[in-house]
Amino acid sequence: MNIGEAARASGVSAKMIRYYESTGLIPAAGRTGAGYRVYSDTEVQMLRFIRRSRDLGFPVEKIQELLALWRDRSRHSADVKRLAQEQIDGLERKIAEMQAMKETLQNLADACCGDHRPDCPILADLGSGPSLMARTDRARSSDQQRSQPEQHRSTD
Repeated sequence: MNIGEAARASGVSAKMIRYYESTGLIPAAGRTGAGYRVYSDTEVQMLRFIRRSRDLGFPVEKIQELLALWRDRSRHSADVKRLAQEQIDGLERKIAEMQAMKETLQNLADACCGDHRPDCPILADLGSGPSLMARTDRARSSDQQRSQPEQHRSTD
């Protein structure tokens, strides 16, 4: 099938297919005598694999590793699980960061009267550099670190 058909069958745009080829994520497609790219069912399956991996948030570098493991029939599933767990950990960090951003913005929105007056704590916070909330969070974290007892290792 040609690149347009492969794009429709895989859910990956023709532009991204060309990009994946140029970066070596997928092998260069065969060509017809007229120079048109030709894709097999196997290559479309690989594109679907990439699409699903991207949908799960894997960066291209990790997709390269996953593809290598997918092709390697002697792989260890532990290696695949490790990559999945690393992705889960990264997603959890992003979720926590986004939750903190939402809470900060919600606090700022709650502090704003939203009336006809020009005073606005949202704009004041945005214009003040690191937010009051971020400074408070850093101070709280620093206080917690100082209050934790030091752990000693035994030297057996």
